[in-house]
Amino acid sequence: MFLRWRMMQLETEKDAAKGLMKNIAEERRQSPRFDVRLQLRYRLSEKGGDGRWHTGITRDMSKDGVGFKTRRPLPVGCHIELRIDWPARFDSLYPIDLQATGFVVRSDNNRAAVRISSHRFLLQRVETMPEPEAEAELSATA
Repeated sequence: MFLRWRMMQLETEKDAAKGLMKNIAEERRQSPRFDVRLQLRYRLSEKGGDGRWHTGITRDMSKDGVGFKTRRPLPVGCHIELRIDWPARFDSLYPIDLQATGFVVRSDNNRAAVRISSHRFLLQRVETMPEPEAEAELSATA
């Protein structure tokens, strides 16, 4: 009887410890994360780096950080610039990018996590196309 009671007590303590650990893990994050899948481009700011843009897809975002899928591991501690294709448009016409800079805090084979240190929204430039009549005139004279 005592043994059964002690086993139940240990199970209760184990469950309480799991709950405590979960709360501690949740409290580490100061901002809630949201599952968001958006296209992004990034480049690393490392000495001797090529400065080329690479692509990825966000997994989750908060005001303090972003997790995303990448094709290769990134160096932890490296400064990074992100350009995320924002789903909204300015005046329902102009595409918007979220530009963020920060540091890589975690990375493995195909995932990376970045702590954001600054961010701003940028309007993407929209190329103006020549009017169809003007285009026709150009091709007629060529």
